[in-house]
Amino acid sequence: MPLIIGLAGSLRRASFNGMLLRAAADAAPEGSIVEIASLRGIPLYDADVEADGIPAPVRELKERIAAADGLLLVTPEYNNSLPGVMKNAVDWLSRPSVDIPRIFGGRRVAIMGATLGGGGTSLAQAAWLPVLRTLGTAPWFGGRLMIANAAKVFDADGTLTDDVIRQRLVSFMKGFAAYVGAPTQ
Repeated sequence: MPLIIGLAGSLRRASFNGMLLRAAADAAPEGSIVEIASLRGIPLYDADVEADGIPAPVRELKERIAAADGLLLVTPEYNNSLPGVMKNAVDWLSRPSVDIPRIFGGRRVAIMGATLGGGGTSLAQAAWLPVLRTLGTAPWFGGRLMIANAAKVFDADGTLTDDVIRQRLVSFMKGFAAYVGAPTQ
């Protein structure tokens, strides 16, 4: 049974990307599990802090990712690029650098995102690719999910209300779960 760790790249309680991640977990096909993890509590990267030891929230997230079969990044787009809080977390997760292969090496990763704007996180998703390549992940390119005008597809309770987007999400999650569950080459 493929286990996927999902991370939303926003700390806001009413984050559209948090809503999308919860909808993705609900849309995961039978036989796969999406566990939602949080970036809360991860401090800003500081080599002086690292010298004193990797902070507990980072260690815990590293172990969850290392034990998973896949990683789902649900990214906002800020100023036409990736969100700082999410990049900061990935920077911490790559420390110490000898841990990169254990946490990221060959890890099957998918990216999706939601934004209030009309671009649908296409630039943020593209900005993640060099980072994922550097870390040695195995990104899934079998589907794209970029939600524009997110305020129109989620209700006040955070429920995905757009049937077309829901079908795209179900298809995306089915494809990613199959990729994560497929034998490695």
